[in-house]
Amino acid sequence: MTKMRIGLLFGGRSGEHEVSISSARAIARALAADENASKYEVLPFYIQKDGRWLSGTLPQEVLVAGKPLEIESQPGEAWQFPNFNVVDVWFPVLHGPNGEDGTVQGLLKLLQVPFVGSGVLGSAVGMDKIAMKMAFAQAGLPQVKYIAVNRSQIWSNPCVFPKLCDKIEESLGYPCFVKPANLGSSVGISKARSRAELEAALDSAASYDRRIIVEAGVVARELECAVLGNDNPKASTVGEISFQSDFYDYETKYSQGQSECSIPAKVSSAIASQIQEMAVQAFLAIDAAGLARVDFFYLESTGEVLINEINTFPGFTATSMYPQMWAHDGISFPELADRLIQLAVERHGEKA
Repeated sequence: MTKMRIGLLFGGRSGEHEVSISSARAIARALAADENASKYEVLPFYIQKDGRWLSGTLPQEVLVAGKPLEIESQPGEAWQFPNFNVVDVWFPVLHGPNGEDGTVQGLLKLLQVPFVGSGVLGSAVGMDKIAMKMAFAQAGLPQVKYIAVNRSQIWSNPCVFPKLCDKIEESLGYPCFVKPANLGSSVGISKARSRAELEAALDSAASYDRRIIVEAGVVARELECAVLGNDNPKASTVGEISFQSDFYDYETKYSQGQSECSIPAKVSSAIASQIQEMAVQAFLAIDAAGLARVDFFYLESTGEVLINEINTFPGFTATSMYPQMWAHDGISFPELADRLIQLAVERHGEKA
């Protein structure tokens, strides 16, 4: 049987470059395990932090080392792409901007080859927290109160910025969370408890992105649900993330022992069912495909469930929540990788 050639695309020009390498290593192992070994041939493609695309032995060296490889690029080399014709299905293991936001998906769509995950629309809406929340609102999904802000309002004249802060204080109060709209892995997020902290948080977020979102703080448990499928997606068992830090920032997320997950989450069957239903609604609302992890706030004091965000390509290591939730439901890591490839082929065949 001829093996299907899987273009494993990883690295990328985002702050989640190292996370992408870790996810790609795990997926490469999964595609070489069990029955996958006879079905797939993995062809690694590595995007350096400067944007240069590499193929051949160098990407394999990165996977083995588990850390970035930097070879100085010459002007224009970032756009000298490797030979793409050898790939049957692309598996873009890219997190954050320039990879999970529809940019690479557009390129892969132009190549007219199947690829794992959401298309241009789902990826773009899933990355931009403001567009995402607008889609959720249209679908009738309950959320925390928020205000969308542009960098021009923050880096403005001395009259505009104080009025913006006044509006945020009046509408949301403290504490509130300030987030760049288009970054993942909790990069650039700050918790503001006072006017001084709010001003600093807005300035910091504006240094990362032109679009910023400010959300009201809530006292809640953080629950997650994995979704798998295309037009008829299924939701996994609900999991919970717990941590000792003030909030779930980048350091907490990726430092050993800073957070822990519980699968299944200790919630009633009614709450779990509600979250699963809302996760599927969110997936369909942004036109996601293949996979996504949907995050929620559960306010035990009132019994409310609020949707936080959707991640169209979540962390994909053996210890990441997405594969762990499916593992609890009986889908092993190798089987999960296989299903995602089959879903990619299915979606490509629809010519959507």
